[in-house]
Amino acid sequence: MSSITQPLVLARLIARLEALRPDTPRRWGTLTPGEMLCHLGDATASVVIREPPVHPPPRRRIRKWIALRSPLPWPQGVNTIPSVDPRRDGTRPGDFETDRKRAIEGLQTLLSTPPDKLSPKHTMFGRMNADDWYRWAYRHTDHHLRQFGL
Repeated sequence: MSSITQPLVLARLIARLEALRPDTPRRWGTLTPGEMLCHLGDATASVVIREPPVHPPPRRRIRKWIALRSPLPWPQGVNTIPSVDPRRDGTRPGDFETDRKRAIEGLQTLLSTPPDKLSPKHTMFGRMNADDWYRWAYRHTDHHLRQFGL
């Protein structure tokens, strides 16, 4: 399974992010390329925090397994939480290159952060460990890059 812990996988994600242009047309969804970069930057930044442990109900464990471990593509059109939504409380697009750099650095920061400094939970998937977060970072970034045909 692909994860940002694999140097080639991370390099390919970064290359795909670098191929994105401000005018890249989306295949589905509503995010612009700049909004997507801000969303990715906010989402990875939200992982590097400390929160009290949570014990997810069984349905979250099943949802988490499907999202992180199955080969199924993530569904389109799932609403995100306001704090990482660039049209709500998330970061608004600014300079495209700065936003791209933040999205890329977010992946690198997540990877270099000690596991005990990563959030113990995800809003949809419940309890997460470092390997879950590394897999999530790959799947989440890949999901949004596919939105733009990359």
